[in-house]
Amino acid sequence: MRPGATASRGGADGARGTRGASSRAPGEERALTSVAAGDRYEGEQPVDPPRLWHITLSLSGAVAPIKEVRRALEQLAHDHPFLLTSRYAQDHAEIRYWEEARDLHDAAAVALRLWGEHRQTAGLPPWEIVGLEVIDRETYHQRVAEGYGPLPATPVGVHPF
Repeated sequence: MRPGATASRGGADGARGTRGASSRAPGEERALTSVAAGDRYEGEQPVDPPRLWHITLSLSGAVAPIKEVRRALEQLAHDHPFLLTSRYAQDHAEIRYWEEARDLHDAAAVALRLWGEHRQTAGLPPWEIVGLEVIDRETYHQRVAEGYGPLPATPVGVHPF
């Protein structure tokens, strides 16, 4: 490297070392700073820890053989181990499960990709998503306590409507 040139640091965005001219004279040492555990740099946003979200995904489409629907949902449950309950008929299904995500937007994005990403590997019918509910853990437990949430005795697994 030639004297006075700044080294490129690489990194996620590729060229971090090309931010402009340095305010240091050639050969001058750069002061290092340390951050105690839990401290943040000024202006840095706090990182939200992941939370649990209860997902209900509703699907609908053309009639499919009931045995194939059941087998496909069982394969989805095997591929996606956090799947709690699937209910199905020949032309619709409902999937309930817990998702860990930073916020509702992330949980919803993952839920909306679930069917499409597993469609071929699990042999799922070509149905479309017709409903999505994403609620936090507190709201889920509040609904159950008030008697208008999903029944806690609902058996885990794949079941017909």
